[in-house]
Amino acid sequence: MHALTVSDPHAGLAGLTLTTQPHPHAAENDVIVRVHAAGFTPGELDWPGTWSDRSGRDRTPSIPGHELSGVVTELGYGTTGLTIGQRVFGLCDWTRNGALAEYVAVEARNLAPLPADIDHTVAATLPISGLTAWQGIFEHGRLEPGQTVLIHGAAGGVGSIATQLAREAGARVIGTGRAADRETVLDLGADTFLDLDADQVEDAGEVDLVFDLIGGDIRDRSTALVRAGGTLVTIAGPPSLQPENGRAVFFVVEADRSRLTDLAQRLRDRRLRTILGAVRPLAEAPSAFNSLRRANGKTIIQVAEGN
Repeated sequence: MHALTVSDPHAGLAGLTLTTQPHPHAAENDVIVRVHAAGFTPGELDWPGTWSDRSGRDRTPSIPGHELSGVVTELGYGTTGLTIGQRVFGLCDWTRNGALAEYVAVEARNLAPLPADIDHTVAATLPISGLTAWQGIFEHGRLEPGQTVLIHGAAGGVGSIATQLAREAGARVIGTGRAADRETVLDLGADTFLDLDADQVEDAGEVDLVFDLIGGDIRDRSTALVRAGGTLVTIAGPPSLQPENGRAVFFVVEADRSRLTDLAQRLRDRRLRTILGAVRPLAEAPSAFNSLRRANGKTIIQVAEGN
């Protein structure tokens, strides 16, 4: 099969190569998925799991891309809950080969059924962004109706979904970003927008929850905004500062079939929308991976034609 692979952790983006790889093997509780569309995170080449397995052993050449939508073609021993020919979407394990390939082996529990009226390219924008937004806002941030949440990077993949979820939950939402993001963030339901280039983070005032998707100085300065009993949640690395009378949480998203099913239903009900950016073929995946290029919406790699 054709796949995008990396072999040298020091080569950076130049090390991304389209190669021919063996067809994946379905281990116990796995399924093989014919990939129709895949999403990726530009920072994947810095993740330890890209280069080694759970035991720390080198696993190169490895295939990046951990969000996928496709069709089940094979069931591993003991696999339940999915069937051959079923449309699915979800997450690949961080320390196994990803979805920037024609086929991928995935633990069945990491996948959810995909309704027929959701396009594969749209579905591939949802797993990491949607689950990260839900887990950050509700499971770790414990956001409740009537509270105020400050979302840094509110126009991005995670931030755009977090903004919609928080607003639907009855929270007051303050979204941040660049000036060009203002209309997008307000259209998603934010009550207020802060331009990180022109406004001061401190202008947000006290909040119950800071959901940080940026890190660095923005995250550190926001710590002082968390009111007593509140929380700062970040995915940008362990926080260096703690709120004076609150909590600080760093987390990595986890697969959740039931939540993916819920998010898909929200898409169907038009209670949620993702921001789909460029859709590019697998042959263009190396250039699409360029993290120095700021794209509008999430770039998706379409591996197989058709829906």
